[in-house]
Amino acid sequence: MLISELRKKFPDTVIHVHTHDTAGAGVAAMLAAAEAGADVVDVALDSMSGMTSQPSLGAVCAAVTGSELDTGVNFEEVEKLNNFWETARGLYGPFECTATMKSGSSDVYKHEIPGGQYTNMHFQAFSLGLSDQWADVKKAYAVANQALGDIVKVTPSSKVVGDLAQFMVQNKITTVKELEDNADKLSFPTSVIEYFQGLIGHPAGGFPEPLAKSVLKGAHVYEGRPGADLPPADLVKIKATLEEKFGEATDDDVMSYVMYPQVFNEYKNFITEYGTMSGLPTPEYFCGMQDGTELIIDLQKGKTVHIKMKSVSPMDATGHREVHFEMNGQPRSIYILCKDAVGSTAARERADKNSDGSIGAPMPGQVVKMMVEKDQQVVKGDPLVVLSAMKMETVVGAPISGRVKRTVVAAGDQIKGGDLLLELEPWE
Repeated sequence: MLISELRKKFPDTVIHVHTHDTAGAGVAAMLAAAEAGADVVDVALDSMSGMTSQPSLGAVCAAVTGSELDTGVNFEEVEKLNNFWETARGLYGPFECTATMKSGSSDVYKHEIPGGQYTNMHFQAFSLGLSDQWADVKKAYAVANQALGDIVKVTPSSKVVGDLAQFMVQNKITTVKELEDNADKLSFPTSVIEYFQGLIGHPAGGFPEPLAKSVLKGAHVYEGRPGADLPPADLVKIKATLEEKFGEATDDDVMSYVMYPQVFNEYKNFITEYGTMSGLPTPEYFCGMQDGTELIIDLQKGKTVHIKMKSVSPMDATGHREVHFEMNGQPRSIYILCKDAVGSTAARERADKNSDGSIGAPMPGQVVKMMVEKDQQVVKGDPLVVLSAMKMETVVGAPISGRVKRTVVAAGDQIKGGDLLLELEPWE
């Protein structure tokens, strides 16, 4: 209906239809769109299609073969691409939503999670320890969407809804009313606060109250187009700064930094510490070498290293493992801090839910920055701790005014939801 009406009203306008196949109806939808007058429909190679990806190229093209909509696609050539990408896709299997989603799911019509986000949020939820609550996350997504004003969900607005949904599940909030009733006491993800500040624009119906006021806690709200007041970016100066910091900077580096400064800095710091990873095969990069396996890596023209994995010792009391290997036939060993051991060598003190001054972590993750220190005076709403987990950043604010009695964590610590971060002593 939509496509046919658009075609009647705009007979000379190119209509391009894009969809994901989460519900399993994508092929039928694209065929109907084409018959209704769409000029372009998005599909994916068969080996990369279906579910949260686009509908199958082969299925759509085969269905219109011999009709007025015949695409003329050479199926034998397409098959070569299918075979290549079927093998490549297997290397990235652990990051797909197919860990739990084995077929189309019509519940997308209830939760409305965009296909592109479904996979990302699925992996994020598992990393946050919500693997057994994925069904609850999907339900919470629908509730979060309504709480935010039933907004159009595209990047980055869809991420705001997803962050809030997972935040709600972690804090055992299931309804909009529960969210509104507890909003004054909660430290919301940064993306949610910035949404209510208007940093990605204003929804057509305005920000829903009283939630907006409770989330903002007095923070500034930006009117108009968010980027209108930004000063022009001095790309020449930025490039010079990056060259001074990292030694060299391409135009691509400059664009990456302008759009994603934190991610770019993390990437460059990683490369500075460990070197480029481009020579490693994908399976070894993601999962590491197995005992007895060998790699031949070309570092540069005329410089090749042969690496053979020998063994890995059990984890010691400090959380380290000794890795034994051979490099160009010479025995080597190094000690590696096991990521699973970070922050887990001792049980952490838990926050007292009955005390307003006992500040607990609203989510699991890593302490990025401590904003206060012992004996510092704070006012209700002041930032105390910055936490981060899987691209979701949260600034924990002071629920009361008072003095920092003690801090329990430090930057770099891994924490679980409910772990004590610090204690506040209220003013008398």
